[in-house]
Amino acid sequence: MTENLERILSEHRFFHGLDKAFLELAAGCAKNVRFEAGQFIFHEGEAADQFYLVREGRVALQVSAPGRGAATFLTIGPGEVFGVNWLLPPFRWVYDAKALEPTRAISMDARCLRGKCESDHNLGYDIMMRLMPILIERLHETRLQFLDLYKSHA
Repeated sequence: MTENLERILSEHRFFHGLDKAFLELAAGCAKNVRFEAGQFIFHEGEAADQFYLVREGRVALQVSAPGRGAATFLTIGPGEVFGVNWLLPPFRWVYDAKALEPTRAISMDARCLRGKCESDHNLGYDIMMRLMPILIERLHETRLQFLDLYKSHA
């Protein structure tokens, strides 16, 4: 089973090219998960105890505002990741995640992965270097969305 997860992880864009020894460590924290269309994966305020790698399907990341309901700020698809709040305290979700269609993913146990990154700082560094470009790209995309929003209200 772990060997199969190693293969799946190695083929996912996030872990592609990761050292084999690191893949073995990461696979020990992984499991396959499925979500139905419309199913919430997690809610704002809950413990951020998982990290997800999408294999198939689409997931909406949403924020809610009183009187306005939920607004999707990002849609995640195959080859992408979500749930990066697992990495730093206070380990809480700051948005909701909802499957838009049947979705298959790899769920990484956050405590397990944090423990392995803490025990092996080279693995931790590699994971961080893989996450930072994603976070910076998402920050840039959010900035552009806000600029478009303000432009349309000007």
